[in-house]
Order: sequence, then structure tokens, then C-alpha cells
Amino acid sequence: MISPASNFRIYLASQPVDFRKGLDGLAACVANNFQLDPYSGAIYVFRSRRADRLKILVWDGSGLVLIMKRLQGKRFTWPKPQTGPVTLTKVQFDALFDGIDWTKVAASPSRKPVFL
Repeated sequence: MISPASNFRIYLASQPVDFRKGLDGLAACVANNFQLDPYSGAIYVFRSRRADRLKILVWDGSGLVLIMKRLQGKRFTWPKPQTGPVTLTKVQFDALFDGIDWTKVAASPSRKPVFL
């Protein structure tokens, strides 16, 4: 499982993309469709038309990284198509990557330690 640090920004493309696109094509989607910088270190998540596969694009400081995952026998939960990306929390991203319905996952509230 891939689990980004909690300080990463995670953007989900709500519309499916052509899954023949590679690093450069997806980076162009980020720049042209979302007006965001694909080299900012944020995580960008894309889905196939059938919603059984996803691609993750991230800049790690030295190059673009492309990760692909295919679910066996089920589909990823995806929001209705809209303009612009959907922002996910780390908890929602973890659920999405595991094939769980991330829309029903709430981020746990941050708790401050209690000192006695």
C-alpha cells in the first residue's frame, strides 16, 4: 500500500482520462485542465473509463513518478464528473487506494495530547 505523508495535497480528477497517457500526458492534463503545477509535489489521481484502474502522478523532487493499480473484480468509487479536481484527505486517499468507498470515510479528528 502507498501511504503519503499527511502534509501532501491530493487531487482527484473526477473525469476519466485516456489510460494510454503516460507521465507527460498526465502532467499536461494537470497543467491544462486544472491550472495546477504537476511538479509541485502534490499527488494527482486519475481513473480509467471502467473505473477498475487508477494512475497516480507525483513529482518526488528528482522526477515524475507514475503508479498504476488495477482492482480485481470490482471498481473504484469515484465522484460525479465536475470541472476541476476533487481534494482528498490522506484517510480518503488510503481508502480509495484500498478499493474502499472513500466517500463514507471521515477523517479522524486530530487530538491534542493530554498532559497530567
